[in-house]
Amino acid sequence: MSSILTNNSSMVALETLRNINRNLESVQSEISTGKKVNSAKDNAAIWAISTVMSTDVESFKTITDSLNKGTATVGVARAASEQVTELLQDMKELIVSAQEDLNADDRAKIQTDIDKLSSTITGIVNAAQLNGQNLLKGTASVDVLASLDRGSDGKVAASKITVARNDLQTNAAADEAAKESGDAGYVSTEDTVTVSDEDKVSGDAGFITLTGVTSDATASGGDATFTFTAGAISAGDKFTINVGGVDYSYEALAGDTLNEVITDLANQVTADDEDGTAITNFDSVAINTQADPESDDVTLVFSADTSTTLAVTQGNEGSTYVKSVLDEDASISVSFAGGTIATGDTFTINAGGEDITYTALEGDTINDVVAGLEEKLTTADVENLTFEVTPADDPSAGAATITFTATGGDAQINLAGLGSTNAAVAAGGLGALADLSVSTAADATTALNTIEDLLDTAINAATSFGSAQRQIENQGAFVQTLIDSMTTGIGALVDADIEAASSKLQALQVQQQLGVQALSIANSAPQSLLALFR
Repeated sequence: MSSILTNNSSMVALETLRNINRNLESVQSEISTGKKVNSAKDNAAIWAISTVMSTDVESFKTITDSLNKGTATVGVARAASEQVTELLQDMKELIVSAQEDLNADDRAKIQTDIDKLSSTITGIVNAAQLNGQNLLKGTASVDVLASLDRGSDGKVAASKITVARNDLQTNAAADEAAKESGDAGYVSTEDTVTVSDEDKVSGDAGFITLTGVTSDATASGGDATFTFTAGAISAGDKFTINVGGVDYSYEALAGDTLNEVITDLANQVTADDEDGTAITNFDSVAINTQADPESDDVTLVFSADTSTTLAVTQGNEGSTYVKSVLDEDASISVSFAGGTIATGDTFTINAGGEDITYTALEGDTINDVVAGLEEKLTTADVENLTFEVTPADDPSAGAATITFTATGGDAQINLAGLGSTNAAVAAGGLGALADLSVSTAADATTALNTIEDLLDTAINAATSFGSAQRQIENQGAFVQTLIDSMTTGIGALVDADIEAASSKLQALQVQQQLGVQALSIANSAPQSLLALFR
């Protein structure tokens, strides 16, 4: 049946042409982009897999940069340690020559050459850095990003190569010491505050209780026990006991606990009685410190000679707080001298009876110090005390300040606890160079043994860095191979087959022409019905 309302042939031809055009559009997209899967609508599963793989490839390219940097950093350390080894070998030759029977003038010349070589080694070690990272200083290991490990559950974990530092510094050991005027970070103030003592009372940290004595304050053939109440003490707090009629006192320093207090007091007493006769009837003292003296009481137990009497009292002062009071509306400025500070340098201000301490990190300037103290002071929230931090315009030379002001009443700020200390420094791996001498035959013999140890240290460092560099380079080669393999895999998933696409394009173009012709024929069919009405 023919109809002028419904042209079924036209609809069939039109749908066929639409399918051909859709296929033609897909093929043209493959040819123009080079991909058979260009978006999630093309093939959601393949697109998801290839996208994850593509992000991993980009990540591995970043890892390659990390490995290249790691190789360079370790390479610098290896080359420097090898050069140091050569210089130590030259030094050994000089020391061997000093084993002969030489006069003082010849030994002095050899010593000069040794000192010059030592100075050169110091310069090499200090310069052996890449982008600020020096593997010849310190002992902390360095991690180099080496890979991304993806598990079967899809989770990713970073894998790293650990490179051990080898300390070849030539510095001698230095103990922690208070900074002095002129030192970088020296803390000072030109202002003063009111200082007064206040007796501790029962329950206060450090309050002294004496037991084991008779009414006349003596221990007869037994023990007298001083108990110091547990708790945190402040710098400047004073503690006094009386043994054998003599007052022994200790004033707490910043960071002290009651353990330091009782140890010092006991040492004072025993030092006075070294020969056993200075203090009448004194036998011994037991020092009972605690792992946590802020929670557990500490004690000093004095023993009298058998059947004799030892005079023991709490002392004239017992124990006292040192109160430093900033009067209401008064201000005090604390200055922190500029310059290069060392990692581990410690800075302390005591406010509200609490030590506020900041320890310098690597690379810190004096501005970082006052910023760290500001944060800690804000947390401490000392009653009636406000403060303002003024950083140095040039922390390498200028001073930073903290200005304290008492507002709303008097405020406690204890300048006895104000201070700064240089950090303790361990001897460098080649620290023995500082004492290397061939001034005498005996010194030359000692130096020969010392130089062997130093050579071992430098050789071990060079071999350690050599192994680490080889490991990093091997990992870098593997990561590059992995990138190439993953790139090939991604291509196999999403890249178009251009030869097949070209052939398919030609076929679809022919089909499109035929479809257009078929649609034209179908559309002309209703016109033929007019002939029936002629």
